[in-house]
Amino acid sequence: MNSKKQILNYSGKFITFEGVEGVGKTTQCARLRKYLEQQGKEVVLTREPGGTPLAESIREVVLDREDEAISSEAELLLMFAARAVHLSNKIIPALERGAWVICDRFTDATVAYQGFGRGQSLEFIQILAENVQHSLWPDLTLLLDAPIELGLERVAKRGESNRFETEKLEFFNEVRNGYLHLHKLYPERIKSINAVQTIDQVTSDIFKIIDSYLD
Repeated sequence: MNSKKQILNYSGKFITFEGVEGVGKTTQCARLRKYLEQQGKEVVLTREPGGTPLAESIREVVLDREDEAISSEAELLLMFAARAVHLSNKIIPALERGAWVICDRFTDATVAYQGFGRGQSLEFIQILAENVQHSLWPDLTLLLDAPIELGLERVAKRGESNRFETEKLEFFNEVRNGYLHLHKLYPERIKSINAVQTIDQVTSDIFKIIDSYLD
């Protein structure tokens, strides 16, 4: 996927977290937010799908485990519908006023889950991204990587699961392959972090990357 520098006029920074279920993204997003705020930054913490009331409503449709099936094509389009709302109503305004936006998942997740996991056309995903995002891509993406079995074990301990978390192991193996593929394509933007480590060790690795980025 295209990761060229944004041409939109904004002074903020856009940081995304990626990874399969159970790698600790939510925890690390919150820790990074606190760390950046200590550096005097305005930080907006958000997630995908979701982030605004309307986008959160779409999230419920996508993740809810109801009887009616959602086709892979519908799932992909719903993801970008939520993203379009999220970008125009929250992410872009925050970046334009100079805030640092931390987002739990973004289009890399769509490539990994809907592209590699569901088998949707990567070319079509690229077309959707170009039309919905225009030139906006993350300045930095932190990929928390761990063996699928470990992530799913952590998810099981949490109890209740959503529609994605009940997928089979083969699906998540494809998703992880998608993430690793993107990391190889865009090593300057996507930084891989070993999520098998303790929470504090993962945080330390993230802060080191952020410190070098700030410098």
